[in-house]
Amino acid sequence: MNERLVEFLFRSEVAKLRDDKREFYQFIINIEDTLAERAENAEEFCQLLLKYSPVDVAASRFNLSYDRVVQRLEAIDAELHQKIEARSQKVEWIDYTHHFPLVEGKRVFLFKN
Repeated sequence: MNERLVEFLFRSEVAKLRDDKREFYQFIINIEDTLAERAENAEEFCQLLLKYSPVDVAASRFNLSYDRVVQRLEAIDAELHQKIEARSQKVEWIDYTHHFPLVEGKRVFLFKN
């Protein structure tokens, strides 16, 4: 499946999560993204993850045990994966190139979800 489509579906499904799940999930993902931006390579990213564990920070922030944070994060990940998989089965790309003759050398598609 197209990487952009997966990213679109992912963002869309995260936005649809219940407020408490979305806040929790985005909190952890934002920490991971910040660490990824700081890292110059994969090894440094792994070191930063160990030093500034998003799970530890979330445990403190949400007053949960480490294990409970991991369980909750895995449950949300599974829910998102299931919803994205279901939506991706319904997705249609309709070729609209012939409706846009001014766009030479490119194809134009309508995304129907």
